[in-house]
Amino acid sequence: MARRIIRPTTLPAAVAALRQESGRARIVAGGTDVLVELQRKADPAEVLIDVSAIDELRFVRREGDDVVLGGLATYNDLLAWPPARGAALPLVQAALEVGAPQIRARATIAGNLVTASPANDTIAPLLALGAAVTLVSASGERTIPLDAFFTGFRQTALAPGELIRAIRFPALSSSRRGVFVKLGLRRAQAISVVSLAALVEFALDATVQSARLALGCVAPTVIRAEPAERALAGARLDARTCAAIGELAARSARPIDDVRGSAAYRRAVLGGLVADALQRIAEHREADGVPERPVLLQTQAARAEPAEFDGTLFATINGVPRRLANVGDKTLLAALRDDAGLTGTKEGCAEGECGACTVWLDGAAVMSCLVLASQAHGAQVTTIEGLAGDDGLHPLQDAYIAHGAVQCGFCIPGMLMAGAKLLDERPAATTAEAQTAISGNICRCTGYRKILDAMQDAGERRAARRREIDAVRR
Repeated sequence: MARRIIRPTTLPAAVAALRQESGRARIVAGGTDVLVELQRKADPAEVLIDVSAIDELRFVRREGDDVVLGGLATYNDLLAWPPARGAALPLVQAALEVGAPQIRARATIAGNLVTASPANDTIAPLLALGAAVTLVSASGERTIPLDAFFTGFRQTALAPGELIRAIRFPALSSSRRGVFVKLGLRRAQAISVVSLAALVEFALDATVQSARLALGCVAPTVIRAEPAERALAGARLDARTCAAIGELAARSARPIDDVRGSAAYRRAVLGGLVADALQRIAEHREADGVPERPVLLQTQAARAEPAEFDGTLFATINGVPRRLANVGDKTLLAALRDDAGLTGTKEGCAEGECGACTVWLDGAAVMSCLVLASQAHGAQVTTIEGLAGDDGLHPLQDAYIAHGAVQCGFCIPGMLMAGAKLLDERPAATTAEAQTAISGNICRCTGYRKILDAMQDAGERRAARRREIDAVRR
């Protein structure tokens, strides 16, 4: 990439760097969008300002009647927040649709807004929830409603030198309920064909007091179906009303033909999706299918105090302190392979699609091709070479051998790192949870059945071992 990296550790330092490097710099937070563009040489920025070490921007919390997300809050941060399912259900549902667990551990919700694609999953629910964004720069702060934030296709109201400090929206309640729906071409790692979020506030007599319908992937920006919203006011959400509102909402769409679907198809399915979403709200089924404890592939790990980065990476890799010089413009994947000599981690796509490069960064499974080396500064990193212990192979490695789960072997390091992290997170994982855990990993030999069998076997053995230990302790 051959770019200069600046890694501020405080918000004032980040704002100062943005001002000093005006016109030359681009912010990197989670990096899951930016790194893809850099790999494709689609961005001319000379300087990358890595804000990932600014801990004061990473939070999810309740402030009075509002939910507030920090500018560095990741999808996993939201999913791990206990009140999220009740206070921000449509956003939770959208977060579960973003990429795969390794992506959700790094990608930020604010970054999804800044990218401003009409296919981005979190824009529609935040728009329906009535969110506003607080922007900060050297000149101060300003807050604008999300309705005014998107000015065109992949364009926003962000001024030069600004970054998102926080996102705020009213929390849901018993009378204010919502749902997010996405139509994709596969169950994970899918870009939307159509997405929508519906939010309905009910009056005391169970009629609709107000409604917000946000439609994604059917116009240059995510849009509100305002005629349908107005038509809902005062209505009751019976089947006939839901169907009529769905048809009305579809008329607001201005879709295009692309590789995922035709404009005609998008129009044809949109009305039915809106009607079904409203019916789910009417029947209190909006949370159906949302897990109480989403798979995060993330466990707690101690992390050093954030430190400035000067191009030399200091990190604990597989339990050993390492110093890797001149890695400032590299991805973590490249630094591990080229500079640390740890070639077990594989490069498959360099775009976060295949999971072959999965490693653990401070206790979270991540795609190392989408992490700047600077973002591992001061961190703990575990690669496939560090998975086995002093007393032998990891139980999942043993299970892979027993079940013949290894074919060509190219995908296996990433599969093992994802699966082993699931076992750390929840030893007795269900088949559905195991499928979620490896949803970001592609096996080119299509050997998933044996991999899932190995994960189940290793989980059962680990759970049995823990029961034995607990029995001895008692």
